[in-house]
Amino acid sequence: MSEKNEIKINGIGLSGIMFLILFALKLGVGHTSVMNWSWWWVCSPLWISSLFIILIISIPVIIIGIIFLIIVLFDK
Repeated sequence: MSEKNEIKINGIGLSGIMFLILFALKLGVGHTSVMNWSWWWVCSPLWISSLFIILIISIPVIIIGIIFLIIVLFDK
């Protein structure tokens, strides 16, 4: 028997839920706005989580690049 290892990600996640809550509070119920924040802060759960993922990916790449440069420079 062969087993398949599959990872399925369903749903919008925590940042999506936070965005929807802040979006609803920004628009308000009816014609009144509950909070008077900038749209940058309303959308912050989306761009902060994206920046966090980019940071997590870029740090190992930078470290590997520095190690590679050190090996190349000192190998001569």
